[in-house]
Amino acid sequence: MEHHLKTPLYRDDILDLKCGDVVYLSGTILTARDEAHARMLEYNEKVEKLPFSLDGAVIYHCGPLMKQIENGWEVVAAGPTTSARMISMTPSLLDLYDVHVLIGKGGMDGLSASFEGRCIYLAYTGGCAALAARAIKKVKTFHWPDLGMAEGVWELEVENFGPLIVGMDAIENDLFSNIKEKAKGLIG
Repeated sequence: MEHHLKTPLYRDDILDLKCGDVVYLSGTILTARDEAHARMLEYNEKVEKLPFSLDGAVIYHCGPLMKQIENGWEVVAAGPTTSARMISMTPSLLDLYDVHVLIGKGGMDGLSASFEGRCIYLAYTGGCAALAARAIKKVKTFHWPDLGMAEGVWELEVENFGPLIVGMDAIENDLFSNIKEKAKGLIG
């Protein structure tokens, strides 16, 4: 089934999505990798307010390549990065903030229980950096530039961003684990 969703996305927006469904997103998404995740958790420990809202936010595991132009930034490439690097920080992030959608590459092994009833994982194909860049219509803001271009948080306006595949749904189904189990069964 194909879904066209507009951000922000809340719990009720994602509960009916199932593993294998195709999603296209429009609206605002935020990029975040390892360093940005760590800083978000540090801000919470220090009881400091984030410079951006995670209320209904979509986090894209991405370190984009940007070009500075006269009036801001131009997206050169924006492919997904390996989400497994954020596994250790994700349960805390979901406990603390109202994030219901993560986008990345390769799945997030062992997190399906943490996602139950509150989050989904959308898989984007590796190597699609140019396709992703075309769906980004505007760079709204760049937060935490001291972390660098790849690790800072980019607030992006997207239109029909995808195709994204529901890799982990909110009822503990994990497409990546299911495929691994089937492959093991075929190998014997």
